Amino acid sequence: MAQPIQTIKKTELTEEQKKVQSLENLLSEVAQNKDSLLETLHLLQELHDSGILEALGSLVKAKESVAKIAVGQLTRPPVTNMINNAMAAGGALTAIDPEMTQKLMTSVANGLQKAEQGLQSGEKVGILDLMKVLKDPDINRAIGFGLNLLKGIGEGLKE
Repeated sequence: MAQPIQTIKKTELTEEQKKVQSLENLLSEVAQNKDSLLETLHLLQELHDSGILEALGSLVKAKESVAKIAVGQLTRPPVTNMINNAMAAGGALTAIDPEMTQKLMTSVANGLQKAEQGLQSGEKVGILDLMKVLKDPDINRAIGFGLNLLKGIGEGLKE
């Protein structure tokens, strides 16, 4: 009967063996990814030839001064106003029903087409024409929508 194992010897690699193993792993990875590595090298060459690589290198070297300039530009009042307005508009858009927004945008596009046709026809509109078009259900609906929109805006401005 065999003797039971009492100790386990752990084989440790020398520094030279670790380097050889690391190089073998690297060569294996290079061989497996040859096409993508060649494509990356071609891309880098194109960036170098066009001067973009040099510009990016300079940008990275000057990162601190570039960051100061960027922060300085972002903290200017027009930029902060734009950011605040975008955030306010985003907040307002979250309160609006997306179906209503879609319907309104489609209606505006349709209205712009009709307006373009009206401009091209060159017809003059008189007082009697305005009275007649009030009977048109589409125009009446748009005027009612506009009046209610103005009422809502007015109520909002009162606060």
